[in-house]
Amino acid sequence: MNDTILAVKNLSVHFHVDDRLIQAVKSISFQVGRGQTLGIVGESGSGKSVTSLAVMGLVPSPPGQIVGGEIWFKPGQDPGVDLATLPEQKLQGYRGGQVSMIFQEPMSSLNPVYTIGFQMVEAICQHQTITKEAARQQAIARLTEVKLLPTVAELRATILEDSPNLDPEAVQADIAQRQQAILERYPHELSGGQIQRVMIAMAISCNPALLIADEPTTALDVTVQATILDLLRELRDRRGMSLIFITHDLGIIAEIADQVAVMYQGEIVEAGSVFDIFAHPQHPYTKGLLACRPQPDQRLRLLPTVADFMAADGQEKSLDADDQVRFAPVTDAELQARVHRLDTNGPLLAVENLQVGYPVRGVFGKTRRYVMAVNDVSFQIQKGETFGLVGESGCGKTTLGRALLRLVPAMGGKIWFEGRDVLAQNSRQLRQLRRDMQIVFQDPYSSLDPRMSVGAAIAEPLRIHGVVKSKANQRQRVAYLLERVGLPTDCMNRYPHEFSGGQRQRVCIARALALNPKFIICDESVSALDVSVQAQVLNLLKELQVEFSLTYIFISHDLAVVKFMSDRIMVMNRGRVEEIGPADAIYHQPQKPYTQQLINAIPVGTLERIQMLQASRALAS
Repeated sequence: MNDTILAVKNLSVHFHVDDRLIQAVKSISFQVGRGQTLGIVGESGSGKSVTSLAVMGLVPSPPGQIVGGEIWFKPGQDPGVDLATLPEQKLQGYRGGQVSMIFQEPMSSLNPVYTIGFQMVEAICQHQTITKEAARQQAIARLTEVKLLPTVAELRATILEDSPNLDPEAVQADIAQRQQAILERYPHELSGGQIQRVMIAMAISCNPALLIADEPTTALDVTVQATILDLLRELRDRRGMSLIFITHDLGIIAEIADQVAVMYQGEIVEAGSVFDIFAHPQHPYTKGLLACRPQPDQRLRLLPTVADFMAADGQEKSLDADDQVRFAPVTDAELQARVHRLDTNGPLLAVENLQVGYPVRGVFGKTRRYVMAVNDVSFQIQKGETFGLVGESGCGKTTLGRALLRLVPAMGGKIWFEGRDVLAQNSRQLRQLRRDMQIVFQDPYSSLDPRMSVGAAIAEPLRIHGVVKSKANQRQRVAYLLERVGLPTDCMNRYPHEFSGGQRQRVCIARALALNPKFIICDESVSALDVSVQAQVLNLLKELQVEFSLTYIFISHDLAVVKFMSDRIMVMNRGRVEEIGPADAIYHQPQKPYTQQLINAIPVGTLERIQMLQASRALAS
């Protein structure tokens, strides 16, 4: 366990972009022990993904280039081989075989026109001299290992339970048919978690000594994320495989890593054991990353961010008295006063027995049945309240949010907004109503027209609704909104691709505020952001709520984030309401097993959790 499988020494990677030199990785060094997990953590642009691409020999050239350093890979031999100096033909013998990688976006890593079986067999045959039938059997074995396929014994038991009188040959034929059915599915026919399991199965199909996982759980629900982390831990320990796990979330690092390297602006600013990093962080950047994660067991007024711990020159800042007040926990008296104030405001929105279904088409396009995405849902939201909506993908929360704005049609029920029947509004009345009801979508890039400057995008609702007619006044309003969401006013002539993800989300928030709405639906609006940027956006939403007297529905699969934002939480599962209650009560006294499952899946990153995981692994070995 103590020998080294990978040793990176003084690695530097540069990119030449538009006559500019970008130093993506600056002379970093680290080691990965055999059978150990190194967690590399940092925000977008820190250089962590470029580091993994350099190890794999996948830095795009041009514009990228490894300009210095050594990458020693030692799969049981000494002194090993320097991957940085290998020609491409020899490097292919290591890449995908002895060193394998799981990429961040699994859907973009698979060819949509080929079945998963075809792609797995192709990858196995690329690195092993075996027949296609043997490769197919290996693919089935790997899909079983990652638990996308039941074992043969489980399949046999299921078949015999349904048809106890089948003869052994018929049972074996049914098993083979069910296994083949998985191989014949296309990527779009699988969920996000299932696709990620396919990518893991493909990555381990050639028994790699080192597996690199680059943000493999970023877009997944917390429950699916937990199962993927469990799977990677199990595979690592059973196979004696080394693992590099790359993420922006220190909470996830605590769940899987033995050693941690914290990257900031292309450099490793701190490294050590996972327990030491969490117990005694030394660098201000590490302290900021740890502090900006929402903690479900306490309710803070605002979240600290990396900028609160680091000065512009990279030196450490200490929180002053005002900061300590802003980031202090909310007292019980303050919480009770807010609950009383919200109760006296009266409801802004009331939903009664709402139903939304999607048709399943049959022969000649006729509707055979409906899949009920929202099924008999009722609730009320008070003026000024933040109403959290939480559940796994497919539970109906996004469909519910869009149905409230009539972006998808409802099949039944009632939606009342300030006493107006939303479902009864004609097109003219609905346009007027939507001035008061806005939405911030999950993906800010697809929410903005790439051919339209951000200033024009923010001014567009003002022009459409005729609220501010003169261009000078529109420009003044746009400048004010950009300033309120923390963006410089001189950026209004820039285009969406010139902004980071967090900045684009701020632009979308500014556009949602343009018409002075009373009600905003935030649909997974921070799920794709780095934890520090996420903290900035969450703080911004809280500040804007006070300034503009806003009412929110905050939709997310992450209960820790929802609890930080919300006064009350509604948990949804398969289109129905599991439970509704105050945010603290939902977290501390959940009434339903499904809610408890969501809570248990949150990567808390406590020292007690780290010690428990390390102790259980030591006992297992």
